Amino acid sequence: MNTKYFNPLNVFFLLSLCLLSSTNSYAGLPAYANGQAVPSLAPMLEKSMPAVVNISTTKNVRLQDSPLLRDPFFKHFFKMPRQQRQQKNSLGSGVIVDSKKGYILTNNHVIDKADKIMVTLSDGRHLDATLLGTDPEADVAVIQIVANNLTELPIANSNQLKVGDFVVAIGNPFGLGQTVTSGIISALGRTGLGIEGYEDFIQTDASINPGNSGGALVNLRGEFIGMNTAILAPSGGNVGIGFAIPSNMAMTLKKMLVKHGKVKRGLLGVTTQDLTPELIKAFDLKSRQGAIVSKVHGQSAADIAGIEPGDIIISLNGKKVKGSHEIRNVIGLLQIGEQVNIELVRGNETKMVTAAIGKPQKTVLKGGKFHRGLEGTILATTEKDQVEGVLFVKIKQSSYAWRSGLRPGDIIISANRYRVRNLDQLKRVSNPRSALLINIQRGSEAFFLVLK
Repeated sequence: MNTKYFNPLNVFFLLSLCLLSSTNSYAGLPAYANGQAVPSLAPMLEKSMPAVVNISTTKNVRLQDSPLLRDPFFKHFFKMPRQQRQQKNSLGSGVIVDSKKGYILTNNHVIDKADKIMVTLSDGRHLDATLLGTDPEADVAVIQIVANNLTELPIANSNQLKVGDFVVAIGNPFGLGQTVTSGIISALGRTGLGIEGYEDFIQTDASINPGNSGGALVNLRGEFIGMNTAILAPSGGNVGIGFAIPSNMAMTLKKMLVKHGKVKRGLLGVTTQDLTPELIKAFDLKSRQGAIVSKVHGQSAADIAGIEPGDIIISLNGKKVKGSHEIRNVIGLLQIGEQVNIELVRGNETKMVTAAIGKPQKTVLKGGKFHRGLEGTILATTEKDQVEGVLFVKIKQSSYAWRSGLRPGDIIISANRYRVRNLDQLKRVSNPRSALLINIQRGSEAFFLVLK
């Protein structure tokens, strides 16, 4: 043996790669160059690419015309032709996650307001798709096709991802057809980008371009780890910063959308803010992780659980909280009635409390539901920057409330001598059969009024 080219480490490396290939855990080694094995992603992609589909949509847009053309007499007299509808097409991608039922995950913005959705499989088949549900706030949608011999992607646990893991993006950029790019995970848990209402993105440098939306981000085992969604493109093109919705989040939303057609989100009932160096010093905190509770809404899940303003939430259901965005994301994936275990710091103590996610309160109601003297009014709980109470949004000028001197913008701060901060509290203290004593805040002034 010529020992000049023999290196035990090289032999060990090649044997390891062959072993990994034989277990189908990673890409195989189908070729050799200069006597050395050459790794390839081809075997994995042959299995994964059929599960990623191209999506095209058609939207019918009515052409804007002159008001004269809407007059039937004018159109008949001048024999004007009917205005035609203009079709707009868009392209995107999708991931088959259930081959038996034909469920496909994609982005909401890919199919938003589409009149027709067409799916093209990797084998060339063209199929009409049915929309099952959408969640615009997280930019997730589920569509369904009816077909045999479909391929689905195995689902990986996105909580186990690490920065530096190799990934592959599969999609349909610029309508070119299936395209594959590779890279690594650049960051995890990206939030606060203002792209979606609920954000917990995987950041990757694998090239993602327009048309990749809804496509798959997979690991080297060909498992679905995320759905490609957005890019940071100051110049209009790819700059190596792409974002994908984690598989765990996408699959949780998929279950809700298949069952209900929409996501029924509940509320914890807290307002939180991120910890700043000043707050950390003021609260004498040892850790910078967490979010401080600045407000607890009355009769909310948080209020019933005993959470107080000034508490520092440090984990939800065992997941560490870095800031307010994590709280919003975790709660946003829970359904009404589900329980959440909350770890918080209060003073020098660490406490565990459990809250049941509650229904969102109706923010706008007709005043007549509370008292006959409020007939003809529209009421709402005041916004954050206003005095806490019940706001008069609208008042009919023919109503008793208007004749009594009430005006839009007035705020009820107490009723029958009880402090009122929201619609639920007003309902509890109002008696439809007797007079209603209300204390009104109007700008810097306040006055009492009795409604009979």
